[in-house]
Amino acid sequence: MPSAATYAREDRPERIREVDALRGFALMGILLVNALTMSGPYGLGSIADPGASALDRTVEGVVQTFAVGKFYLMFSFLFGYSFTLQLASAERVGANAVPRQLRRSLGLLVLGVAHAVLLYTGDILTTYAVLGLVLVAARNCTPGAALRAARILYGCFGVFLLLLGLGTVLVPDAEADARLAEGVTELIADYRGDASSVVGANVGQLPDQLLATVLMSGFVMTAFLVGLHCGKRRLLADTGNHRAQMRRGLLLGAAVGLPGSLFMAMAVCGPLGPRWSIFGAMVGTVTAPALTAAYICGMLLLMKTARGARIVAVFAPAGRMALTNYLSQSLVMALVFTGYGLALYDRLGPAVVVFGALVLYVGQLALSRWLTARYRYAPVEWLLRAVTLARLPHERREQPVRHPG
Repeated sequence: MPSAATYAREDRPERIREVDALRGFALMGILLVNALTMSGPYGLGSIADPGASALDRTVEGVVQTFAVGKFYLMFSFLFGYSFTLQLASAERVGANAVPRQLRRSLGLLVLGVAHAVLLYTGDILTTYAVLGLVLVAARNCTPGAALRAARILYGCFGVFLLLLGLGTVLVPDAEADARLAEGVTELIADYRGDASSVVGANVGQLPDQLLATVLMSGFVMTAFLVGLHCGKRRLLADTGNHRAQMRRGLLLGAAVGLPGSLFMAMAVCGPLGPRWSIFGAMVGTVTAPALTAAYICGMLLLMKTARGARIVAVFAPAGRMALTNYLSQSLVMALVFTGYGLALYDRLGPAVVVFGALVLYVGQLALSRWLTARYRYAPVEWLLRAVTLARLPHERREQPVRHPG
């Protein structure tokens, strides 16, 4: 990889460090959710765990309330925002943005499929690769049109999911939990087995994961479009002029999103019981964008305070290499929980898993700071950029186009 000295010589616009810091912050929430999901079949209340302690249930409830469904939307919003930066980069050097973005989507798709099959079925990269094509098609829309489309999409998907969840309350399926629990023993054995059984278990879960992805796609696309709107207006490039709006976003987002998330936690892994679990999950999903907006506004406001530079310095390096960190998180957890390594699947409680995930995240923060101080790109970012540009990064220096006159 090229050195920091090479990076310094290139004539490029300064990165928006707040965007990097938000990505780094989102990595923490994504890691907590994925760790509980990868650690066993009972993660986050998908199936009731009769042996869970009060501490483990409390930890699951906290993660369910404050993390589930929120941080992948933050990532999605930043994906849409960064898309506008990539368009500007292509325009700056006189390149056609469409082939670049198509190659980028192809690269994300290959990485995502490999990630889902080999490491973690809850991969988000394949969704980004496919739905990113919609951003390519909408690249010339106005900021207002992007926001209107986001509102319509959110409304349609939100109503659909709430009606779907309400139907499970009015017409409950008494045997649903029993069917879910049927394959638990086999799943545990597969994830504790050899590499082929781990891959087989991942592949076997892909149909259910695909259905979940389709149900969530409307909210991912909504976040893309909101990010596209904000990127076209360059709202994160100068947040100082929007503090009043961000304060309103923080308060309103928390007021709407927090009650919905609390209800979801009580229904999915709390005292309300199985009958309410699907409806609770749908309520939490529909209100999650509000809490995500509160997180984004709160972080941006915090980064503008006297201590904001320290916050940016902590999170931004991890955000600069978010793709490498995201995939390495799954690799480490696969080595811990599956037959690839320690085979601790269903052997650790949620409290221990969350503590371990936080230790891993702190390690990633430190490693990211070390790497970004020496190299412009982390390994996976370098590879994806090579695919996007159809050449090795730094093979030649990109210069702004000079127009006559």
